[in-house]
Formats: sequence, C-alpha cells, structure tokens
Amino acid sequence: MPKKSLFPTLLVAGAASLSHAQAADLTISCGAVGAELQLCQQGVRAWEEQTGHSVDVVSTPNSSTERLSLYQQILSANSTDIDIMQIDVVWPGLLANHLLDLREVLGDDVGEGHFSAIVDNNTIDDRLVAMPWFTDAGVLYYRADLLEQYGHEAPETWEELTEIAREIQNAEREAGNSRMHGFVFQGRAYEGLTCNALEWVASHGGGTIVDGDGEITIDNAQAAAALDLAASWIGDISPSGVLNYTEEEARGVFQGGNAVFMRNWPYAWALAQSEGSEVRGKVGVTQLPYSGDGSTAATLGGWNLAVSRYSKNAELAAELVAFLAGEEEQKRRAIEGAYNPTLETLYHDDEVLEAVPFFGELYETFVNAVARPSAPTGDAYGRVSNAFFSAAHDVLSGNRSGEQAVSDLDNELARIKRRNW
Repeated sequence: MPKKSLFPTLLVAGAASLSHAQAADLTISCGAVGAELQLCQQGVRAWEEQTGHSVDVVSTPNSSTERLSLYQQILSANSTDIDIMQIDVVWPGLLANHLLDLREVLGDDVGEGHFSAIVDNNTIDDRLVAMPWFTDAGVLYYRADLLEQYGHEAPETWEELTEIAREIQNAEREAGNSRMHGFVFQGRAYEGLTCNALEWVASHGGGTIVDGDGEITIDNAQAAAALDLAASWIGDISPSGVLNYTEEEARGVFQGGNAVFMRNWPYAWALAQSEGSEVRGKVGVTQLPYSGDGSTAATLGGWNLAVSRYSKNAELAAELVAFLAGEEEQKRRAIEGAYNPTLETLYHDDEVLEAVPFFGELYETFVNAVARPSAPTGDAYGRVSNAFFSAAHDVLSGNRSGEQAVSDLDNELARIKRRNW
C-alpha cells in the first residue's frame, strides 16, 4: 500500500507550501514563526553549505497543541513528507513508536554532554527517540526601571507580586498610561496554561497534578488556593484578555511597555532587548514566586529534534539533527536568540553569559525545573493536560471555584486513569 502524502493537510494547517519538497534531500519542521523559525533556517543553511545537501524548512502551527495533532496525522499515515520534526519535551512517549532510535545511527554516546534528565526523558524503552535541542523553564520578567522608581525589589512571593503589580499599575495609569497592566501570562486554554497553572500549584505546595508513581494528587487545599489566587488577578492586575493569551500575546503587551510583570520563557529576553523594543535596557529576569510552604517552581519546557521512522533518508536526517543539536549551533542560538542550551558546558561559556546573564544566575532553576506528568501518564498525557488546563481556565473565567475545580478534576482524572494508565 503506498504511503499517503499529507501535503494538503499541512497546507490547511497553515504550514508553508511544500510544492518543491520532493526536490530536496530532506524536509524539516522546526519552528513556527519569528526568531525561532529564522534561527532554524540559518542553522539549516549552514549545514547545506557544509554538506552540499538541500533541505526544505516547513513552518507549522504556532500552537503546540495544533502542532502535535498535525504530527500525529503525518506519522499515523506512515508519511514520508517530513523527515525531521521538532517535538515538545512532553511528546517522546506519545510519538516514540514512529521515531528513529538515534543511537543506532549516531552511536551510543550521542547524548553525552547534554543534561541527563532530558536524555532520559527522550529515551523510551531504551531507544533515544529525540536529541535535546534547547531546554526551557518558566521565568518572571519585570520592569526593573519601574520597580526601582517605586522602591521595590523583585517579588519573592505571589502575594508580593500581586501587591506590587497593583500599586505600580494604578500609579502608572494615573500618570497617563491607561494601558498599563500589572501582570501578563499565558491564560488561553491550551498547553501553555498547563505550564503556568502547574507553576502556581507546585509553588503553593500543591503537588504536580499526578505524582511520579501515577497517583492523582490535584485535589488539595493548596492547589485550590493557587487557582483562586490566579483568578483574583483577572480584571485587577491582569487584563480580561489574558484568558486568550499565548506566549506571544503576553510578550507583545510587555514588550510594548504595558505590563510590570510577565511570566514567559527565556526566548523573550532577546526580543525584549532588541532594537525597537519599548523596554530595551529596562528588563530584569528572576525566578518565579512561591506562596506559603511552597517553593519556587518553573515548569520544564524545551524542544527536541526527532527523525521519522518513515524517512527515506533517515541516516542523513540524523546527521542534520546531530549538527543542529551540536555545541556550535546551540551556542549561536543561545547568543542570538536566548534559547537555553542543553549542553552543560555552555552555561559556563563567557560569550553566552555576556549575551544572556540570567543563564548563569538562574542555572539552578533550569536544571531543577518541574516536569509535567507526561512520563507517569504515558499516552494519556494529552487528555490529562487538557482536563487540567480546562479546569484552570474555568477558575480564571470565574465559572468554578478552585475547590470545586480540583475536586471535579480529581474525578475526571480518575476516569482517564482507569482507561489509560
């Protein structure tokens, strides 16, 4: 049976035209828009110049949820249309059966030097199904100039953040900036809200939704309090529109000079410092706050590069993956785009630390980030995350209390667990 082409599906999903893909040696999906896509294109061009091979770079949906759905369609059809895919840190278990074991092509030591936790995360049934490319953890951006002006240090607790954000927001509005907000984050009902809400819950001492043994832990008073606190921000220090913000909407508000605090990933640093940014030279970065008996918690993020088992040029694709995940490329991406390396040595590199000082200052945050429960829930993780971010969104929207939401979520996760993990 011939393998089905999914070019029409890709086009409908908003990916770049692939009409000339068959002429290339490889096709790679890496990045969706902006700096992420440009940096990948630059890396691919460097490899083409070194090797003489040709590569088509395919743009994919910006939403990680939509991107996963697209990949699942392609792989389930055993399609040869895309050789290399950029996959989220929570996807290896979901996609492993469709991915090449990179150790078979690149050798047993291919993961050496990379953070072992990420290599372990990407190893499914003793198969390395994806190479670490860049890692991530949530951080708190703040307007250093405004905090200094109003006599505040960066907040250590969520309660301090709430009070400082409200004070500066109101003072700035009275001074003439009617568009100023205290705090922006990722509040849309999607995977990004899972990351934000996990940080709120974990930093309150409320656990990680499902623990490492697969036991459901979400129904507790700390988790409920964390969601209720976040809901109190809506219409106060956070705009109602934050309920539909992804990373880029939040960045747009903050970079436009209209927010005191922002929760985002490290990539936003380079953009905030770029020419034309309203906040260039005015931004600080620190660890996320905590509450009560909790401690700071940053959700582990990051992306990896995987080779489809159905690639017609699997060995060549693996060579391109090794190049893009190598030290030279990771260093360039760190300096030019503030993408966190997965190679430990680069956190001691003077040029990297000069470009992104907080890589050194927040090193412990990055190496001790809190993982989403994708490993213990396996193939059910997508449904677990969907249930969690939907419940969190309901609380933010005022449709349920934190207490009711975590109780309902506990019951829903129990049903999923009975069927799937």
